[in-house]
Amino acid sequence: MKTVAIVPAGGTGKRMGSRLPKQFLSLAGIPILVHTLKVFQHSPLIDKILLAVPEGELAGVQRNIVERFELSKVSLVLAGGPERQDSVRNALAHVSEEHDIVLVHDGVRPFVTEDLIERVVAETSVFGAATAGLPVRDTVKEVDRKGCVTRTVPRENLWLTQTPQAFRRELILAAYERAATDEFYGTDDASLVERTGIPVRMIPGDADNIKVTTPEDLERGEKIVCGREE
Repeated sequence: MKTVAIVPAGGTGKRMGSRLPKQFLSLAGIPILVHTLKVFQHSPLIDKILLAVPEGELAGVQRNIVERFELSKVSLVLAGGPERQDSVRNALAHVSEEHDIVLVHDGVRPFVTEDLIERVVAETSVFGAATAGLPVRDTVKEVDRKGCVTRTVPRENLWLTQTPQAFRRELILAAYERAATDEFYGTDDASLVERTGIPVRMIPGDADNIKVTTPEDLERGEKIVCGREE
């Protein structure tokens, strides 16, 4: 089975407090986005990569990211949209019938591993849709608008969802078409598939597979890099 990876990287970096979009910030001397793409470049399961970035960054990303770091599997750098879901939808328009599985991964999750990619794709090949995540370990409280606790939520079946998420091509295309028709925006790609009635398999992710969105995340990322180099 052939797998195409869609990497949305259209963020602006508002929460990071930086003029430079967060995906282009340096992590151990290399842009965060490069760390992410290199894992997919090296994964034997990934046939090609579709990269969605801010429209004004197309030429710069092609030159300074794709060509400079020899990311040959990036077959297309395309303009993202106002929201992450728009960016993925733009990329889905370029997925060909030769690909059986579509994998989506956040451009600012640079610590994804080839093993995690392999496990998500393996589950998808059997069940049609899969995502990585972590079981909730802390006590979860629901609060009202005044900030007062209304109830304690049982955590036994709660998971914090990560990416990668992967789907059979026809399932994700149908889910995005329905979302567009309904003008529905979900919090992730799996939620779009879920609302079509298709179950999504959850598999154990990785605690290091963080999404870098704040200065604190970037600091933690530097520590993860140092730990891996030891």
